[in-house]
Amino acid sequence: MSAYIKAKDAISGKEGILIANIAGYNHIVAECKSINAKMTKNKAEFRSLGHRAKQYKATGWEGSGTMTVHYVTSYWSILMTSYATLGIDAYFTLILTNEDPESDTGKQTVVLTDCNIDDIDIAKLDVDADILDQEINFTYSQALITDMFKPAVQLNEKDVEEYFNKLNEN
Repeated sequence: MSAYIKAKDAISGKEGILIANIAGYNHIVAECKSINAKMTKNKAEFRSLGHRAKQYKATGWEGSGTMTVHYVTSYWSILMTSYATLGIDAYFTLILTNEDPESDTGKQTVVLTDCNIDDIDIAKLDVDADILDQEINFTYSQALITDMFKPAVQLNEKDVEEYFNKLNEN
């Protein structure tokens, strides 16, 4: 049995779309160069008699991310200055879809809600830069996968049976 992912099924980092829903309006974030959203579990250490190793129990999670964008729009800055000047913090939703038309794996869509910007470049000049960009750090409190990739490698029942038979021989 030989199982591998075909090169055409690898997802191109350039194929996809990012949409920001801000105040009920969807904006295509065409200026996005890259985005990475991370989920981190919070864990409490647990010790018990008769067991020497530390154990850990999940107690929650937190979401954070970084988005690098071309420095061509003011709406991210407006979200920050509305808090600074009016005391109104802006929360928004990010909808990220990976969809490479060449891949048979289909698409994956992740919806991040209650996104909130941590920091931003409010103004920028750089004589050494050919093109200006900026990093925007954010947090979020909900993540939902609404579309899932199909498995890149499909195993039929015969292959699975053959695999387990080989395991049992050893």
